[in-house]
Amino acid sequence: MANMNVQTTINTQAPTAYFNKTYYDKKLLETAKTQFVHANFGQKRNIPKGTGKTVEFRKYNLFTPSVTSNRLDEGVTPDAQTLSQTKVEATISQYGAYVVISDLLSMTAYDPVIDDTTELLGEQMGTLIDWITRDAMVAEASDQFAGGRASLSAVTASDKLTMTEVRKAVRTLKKNKARRFNTNVVDGSRRAPHFICICSPDATFDLQNDENWKDVSKYQNAEAIYSGEIGRMFGVVFVESTEAAISSQSVLNKVNADTSSSTTFVLKNTPTDKEALYLSVAGNKITIGSTEYTVASFDRSTKTVTLSASASLTADDIVYSKDCGAVDASTKAGIDVHHTMVFGADAYGTIDIDGSGAVETIIKPQGSEGAGDPLNQRSSVGAKINGYVAKVLNPLWIIDIQHAVSA
Repeated sequence: MANMNVQTTINTQAPTAYFNKTYYDKKLLETAKTQFVHANFGQKRNIPKGTGKTVEFRKYNLFTPSVTSNRLDEGVTPDAQTLSQTKVEATISQYGAYVVISDLLSMTAYDPVIDDTTELLGEQMGTLIDWITRDAMVAEASDQFAGGRASLSAVTASDKLTMTEVRKAVRTLKKNKARRFNTNVVDGSRRAPHFICICSPDATFDLQNDENWKDVSKYQNAEAIYSGEIGRMFGVVFVESTEAAISSQSVLNKVNADTSSSTTFVLKNTPTDKEALYLSVAGNKITIGSTEYTVASFDRSTKTVTLSASASLTADDIVYSKDCGAVDASTKAGIDVHHTMVFGADAYGTIDIDGSGAVETIIKPQGSEGAGDPLNQRSSVGAKINGYVAKVLNPLWIIDIQHAVSA
């Protein structure tokens, strides 16, 4: 797990894995691991223990230069300027998960169950940290829609990521006076000044069609590079992440039967987990036919959607959301939109509790529950993020290029 501070505390019902085998390949298949990227580049702060859950970032507001008001008249003392600050507050949260392991499994499993479980939980929590950071960046960054589109929902399949889009983002950062990175944020080694671009493998595929693409192999001996770094152009270092944000359509379903002036209707198809999650959030919008409605509630067991206002619907009307790219006029299916982040130093910050470690592993042996485990049948392995949050500090210094990708 790259750049994750991990502590282990020693004081995992039955897993669906192949532990008890007569014969198997002695080398386990390698677990797919996330390459942590988003959490690496933020301004890092620690909250000292015992000082609350909220940290406050402050920055001085720039003075406005003026040829007129800053001109001095001979012998006349001008009025003093007043210092002012902008503050950004962020409150940490805890996250965690655990696995219970039976004594029989521990005694009969061929594999080192506790060690393997610890690694899997650490990977899970590390990925969660990257997601928390990524989502905070997307929520507050300045938007740039590929192809000059006006919104995410207007992005079409032809609006792919290009070096022209990246250059536009760089231009915006320069005009906003964003600071560049001048060191490797991981090991502190010196680097030529640069902005960072985090992009998905699909976005990388499109970028590498540019004949001017400068592959990392052409300069990697000249300076220390970041993990996941794939190239550099126009003063931007490109770092690839499998966890880059993607806006995909949440709901694509149908009305089961005709309704008349009713606030409720039933979905025709069994809702996916993503559909159920979206429809369960009051206030979310769905479109049926050509009319947009507001969701009031959702009962997954009966597939019943409750709207905030009455509607008369027809069986097989398509029910869909517009939280994605352009929607097909016939099928109402929307395209995925990828988020490529281009940003400068101190654009966002990450915070955890000082001295606690970003991820803490907690191992409790059999019998540690006392009377709760009278026959010493259970041990557990847990992983906990003691306290973490990410926050955009300057939205003008982080650009979210929203674009389609090649199939």
